[in-house]
Amino acid sequence: MKKLISVIGVWILSSYALATDTLIKHVEPLSWWVGMQHSQLQLMVHGENISTLTPEINYPGVTLVNTQTTDNKNFLFINLNISEATKAGSFVISFKSGDKQLAKIDYRLDTRAKNSAMRKGFSSNDVIYLLMPDRFANGSAANDSMADQLEKYNRTLSGGRHGGDLKGMQEHLDYIANMGFTMIWPTPLVENNQLQYSYHGYSATNHYKIDSRFGSNQDYKNYVIAANKKGLGVIQDVVLNHIGSGHWWMKDMPAKDWINFPDNYTQTTHRRTAIHDPHAAPEDATLFTDGWFVPTMPDLNQRNPLLATYLIQNSVWWIEYANLSGIREDTYSYSDKNFLSAWGKYLLEEYPNFNVVGEEWTSNQAIVASWQKGKRNDNGYISYIPSLMDFPVHDAMRTALTENEGWSTGLIKLYETIANDFIYADPMNMVVFPENHDTSRIFSALNDDVNLYKNAMVLSVTTRGIPQFFYGSEVLATSPKERDDGAVRSDMPGGWAGDNINAFSGKGLTPAQKDAQAFLKTLLNWRKTNEAVKTGKLVHYVPENSTYVYFRYTDSKTVMVVLNKNTQDSKLDLARFQNMLKGKASGKDILTSSVVDFSQPLTLKARTPMVIEL
Repeated sequence: MKKLISVIGVWILSSYALATDTLIKHVEPLSWWVGMQHSQLQLMVHGENISTLTPEINYPGVTLVNTQTTDNKNFLFINLNISEATKAGSFVISFKSGDKQLAKIDYRLDTRAKNSAMRKGFSSNDVIYLLMPDRFANGSAANDSMADQLEKYNRTLSGGRHGGDLKGMQEHLDYIANMGFTMIWPTPLVENNQLQYSYHGYSATNHYKIDSRFGSNQDYKNYVIAANKKGLGVIQDVVLNHIGSGHWWMKDMPAKDWINFPDNYTQTTHRRTAIHDPHAAPEDATLFTDGWFVPTMPDLNQRNPLLATYLIQNSVWWIEYANLSGIREDTYSYSDKNFLSAWGKYLLEEYPNFNVVGEEWTSNQAIVASWQKGKRNDNGYISYIPSLMDFPVHDAMRTALTENEGWSTGLIKLYETIANDFIYADPMNMVVFPENHDTSRIFSALNDDVNLYKNAMVLSVTTRGIPQFFYGSEVLATSPKERDDGAVRSDMPGGWAGDNINAFSGKGLTPAQKDAQAFLKTLLNWRKTNEAVKTGKLVHYVPENSTYVYFRYTDSKTVMVVLNKNTQDSKLDLARFQNMLKGKASGKDILTSSVVDFSQPLTLKARTPMVIEL
């Protein structure tokens, strides 16, 4: 072994595992906590020929169980057991050759926040605000381009870095809270040190580091603290399926089987049915899960138990470190399904009241439902994540509001989609959304029709499940109907100094934009006060005469919702709804604050929805 050069202690990633020799390049997780439900901890240590050395630990309550190696001598995996009685503090891990210590790490165990294990995740009581950090608000020009990152600031490029950051996000927490949102889901904030197209965050190059163009790990932690003080929880976007081609692993792969198809780029088929189809050719199922998304996104092999443990611990680390209120898991079904079961089980054992929402992008409800906790699958597969993105309702919403009414077209498609809720183990835990960062903007999809847009907003806020909205939706953000990521993920108006239009202050907004913003704000803040819409049961009626009527109710509260596609003012006979109206003489339209008389047919303004509290 070449001569090792000792240096003054160098902090790895700003204050975590401390290595006192240049031999050690990475130690992950960066730190851990005492008092966890799972007592096992696996450390990944990366350094030149580190697997040839023997680690030693002497700290009360911490036992070095064993070590594991791979075909790469530069990696050593250290398995520890941390007893229930272990005290928080730092301890030294020595690396020896014989009796000679060649390197050491100062590792830290912290005290968990009070009630961390019983933290409450997001639920149908909440409304989620999805934002893309690079496109939301630029709080500091100083980090627009960073020396340690390949891609530099270029706001003129739709797929470039635009400079949004954590500081900008934090400066507008009041806006988000005042709008009536209770949860924030930023797209991934971890480092994406790619040559280009790195702004979206889905090509991780370091699992334990916030991208320096957004800020630091501590900035992220401070952001969550500030959000929590405003009554806002934070959901972290996690990617288990793949990494970025610029990940430090790609320069020194932890094991030959760490990624799928390492020597011959092979793209996924996106044929998710193959892993559910009892008649599917095994090769088709393998190609779906193991194929890469694109050449810059290497596909991870979660069948490798060391990688599986790494990914599980990484999720737990961020939950504890940043005090998260939930996880959104990207490209959920593309990962190995046995790993996904183990990942979800581990998280819910550690945090029984937590919530995780998976992205399964399909209109096929049977496939979506198969991934939800509590679903009995014929193949015996057990999933543990409580929530899924409701793509079936998302797609049906758009079709129902734009398609001409007929026996099998228009609003009936939305009705029948929701009627299929018997497929789900828990339909109330589905995340309902009119748009997200991968779809066209809802206003554009509805042909720039403000009234249809309002119907979509009412549906998303009042149907069963957990509503989620995408930044800019409240001010009628537009995009091409065909997928165009740069346009969909356009900069939030007012997030940059010098913007002529400012969604946060209202400056420069058109009357229609101001009206839409006020409309959604009224809906969301009313929703906070209404248990029937947050947690109540749903009864809906087969659509008739271009209207879809449903009720949300508890024992003490009832809300009537009317989605209305009529192009002319019309009357809605209430006789058919008397069972749900329960003899009530009147109600209150929460959108206009006017009294609604139930003794006569409702007057419906053209394409105008109604939300009525009985």
